[in-house]
Amino acid sequence: MQPDNQVNRQRIGIYGGTFDPIHNGHLKVADAILDAFHLDRILFVPAFVPPHKRKQTISSAFHRLAMLALATADQSRMFVSTVELESPERPYTIETLRRLQAELDHVRLFFLMGADSFRDITMWRDHEKLLTEFDSIVATRPGYLTGEDDAPPIAAHLARDLQDRIIDLRGNRRPVIEHANEMAAPTRIYLTDYVAVDVSATQLRETIARGEAIETGVPKTVAGYIAKYGLYHNSEGVHC
Repeated sequence: MQPDNQVNRQRIGIYGGTFDPIHNGHLKVADAILDAFHLDRILFVPAFVPPHKRKQTISSAFHRLAMLALATADQSRMFVSTVELESPERPYTIETLRRLQAELDHVRLFFLMGADSFRDITMWRDHEKLLTEFDSIVATRPGYLTGEDDAPPIAAHLARDLQDRIIDLRGNRRPVIEHANEMAAPTRIYLTDYVAVDVSATQLRETIARGEAIETGVPKTVAGYIAKYGLYHNSEGVHC
């Protein structure tokens, strides 16, 4: 029997965001990260009202949660967590991750974010603690700031000690997975570019507002839900 610190622990991805709406790009990224990092599952964590978007109009938590549930219903390793929606204090990301770590216990969490979020990470509450206490996976598009031109390195905005934690997997490289005593291994910031995402929630909302079809951008069940409740057709929509 293996010693307790040698037991293979579960690896769980935490995919936070507004998901207004969840779209095929989100799902493709989640699927790629699940496989590349040998994750047991990914938890989509819709934010009630993200701190950096508190002055923006966002669809009700009810609708965003419903669309996430529909989009992941047939995905065996994708789940939805209501940890932020049920929290009365409107937590910051670092608080949510710490709560999940305490509740799940003996798992290794991988926080998944997009390139835009990573670019603005220094504006987040306790971003240095977030990037040191938990593994982070940055999902960029292929060719995004590779350093081949005059663009600054993607992590130039981070402090030197945080830059030292970076593992650059761009170019479709895969991480080295070492399960043995993984809980004691240092956390890392992984840069990835596994998926060419050509759709965004903003683009989808604008497309719907123009009365155009979005079936290729979201799962059919989500498209049907959006149509049924008249979401994004105007500034008010239907709030249940």
